Amino acid sequence: MEAIARYHEILAEPEVAEASHAMLDAELRRRNMVFGGRPLCTVLRPRFLSADGYRLLAGRMQALMRVFGRAHAAAMTDPALRAQFRLADWEETLVLADPGYQSASPHGRLDCFEDPATGGISLTEYNAETPAGAGFNDLLTEAFAAIPVMRRFRRQWDIRPLPARAGVVSVLLDAWREFSGRWERPRIAIVDWDDVPTVVEFEIFRACFESYGLETVIVDPRTMEYRGGRLYGGGAPVDLIYKRVLINELVEREGLAHPIVRAVRDRAVCMVNPFRCKLLHKKASLAVLSDERNAKLFSARERQVIADQVPWTRVVEERHTVHRDERIDLIPWIVEQRDRLVLKPNDDYGGAGVVLGWTVSAEEWQAEVRKALAVPYIVQERVVVPSEPYPTWSDGRLHLMDRMQDTAPFMLHGAAMDGCLTRLSTAALLNVTAGGGSTVPVFVVEPRTS
Repeated sequence: MEAIARYHEILAEPEVAEASHAMLDAELRRRNMVFGGRPLCTVLRPRFLSADGYRLLAGRMQALMRVFGRAHAAAMTDPALRAQFRLADWEETLVLADPGYQSASPHGRLDCFEDPATGGISLTEYNAETPAGAGFNDLLTEAFAAIPVMRRFRRQWDIRPLPARAGVVSVLLDAWREFSGRWERPRIAIVDWDDVPTVVEFEIFRACFESYGLETVIVDPRTMEYRGGRLYGGGAPVDLIYKRVLINELVEREGLAHPIVRAVRDRAVCMVNPFRCKLLHKKASLAVLSDERNAKLFSARERQVIADQVPWTRVVEERHTVHRDERIDLIPWIVEQRDRLVLKPNDDYGGAGVVLGWTVSAEEWQAEVRKALAVPYIVQERVVVPSEPYPTWSDGRLHLMDRMQDTAPFMLHGAAMDGCLTRLSTAALLNVTAGGGSTVPVFVVEPRTS
């Protein structure tokens, strides 16, 4: 890409690279942009997309959201289809609870890989429950926009940032107004455990919400109370929960009698995202889309979208199924095909439990397959993981290294793309929570015409 080449050409001037590194490092420290004690970003270039590339990506994401929406709507009325998502019994109960508004996942994030050779997109996960990163994305965008190399780059290139925080505010208030029928400003509680590594982002969002005149507190769910028909957090009633705590962690630690669960089920508080997002958040949702048993749910055009953008995925179980028009006995086939397959737990995050078949021995793979039969897992076909050169400054000089990258757009109301971040890594598993890599913001870039 011409823009990348020009950016790196500017950075090749040592004084520009050193000054850019110093400013970016200072900004990250000033803004406390760390995750689990590590700097959130260690490279000197953001991700660049062309305007055409961005429009193409947005269109593909919207098409994916339509097929997810169709699958969710069908599953809500069909217990047999819903069983394919492998919900626990208590999840089945909560998923059927009416949240007071229509959207199943007001704010989500699609984790994809873009094949540089074909331009195709492969969706590997849909974070429909607690998509992190929108706040980090915006502050990284601001930090990168100010560094010397970017100021020089803008002399020849127009850059357009892709902010994401405003979209979060929008979907929260949309859900609140639909839930309450009122336009008055709700009191918001950002809810998660007080020791999670994303607490820095909670502070970012509290400042963001307060800039819109929304009173906001950050609350550990263990401190909340439900009495007199109101949910209390931070010393006062809560109208709207920006839920960052995972549903399964909340219920497994605190039980179904927890004040949040009771208040949401009683429609005493509005919560975003709602319990029913669990259907889409389950990794088995990708198996539901790609399984031949469910083809009748989708139009011919939608089936093509799935074939083009959703890797072949199945729940790990004893059955026969179809892979590329060939009927297979699933478990023996998985054992034989480890070099092309990935195992993932149905409901976990941060890369926990993910096994890349090509990185383990045949014996280890067989053991993991046995484990996957006992606990809900999916198996997914390996996808092409793209890489780009990214610059870093260390030991007094500039280094360029290829880093694998994903494409992770944020989605509003299960329909519109609004902002996008990218995770980088030199390891096969691209996940900042897993203990490595960097996060960079995405800019749309075009040559200046005047």
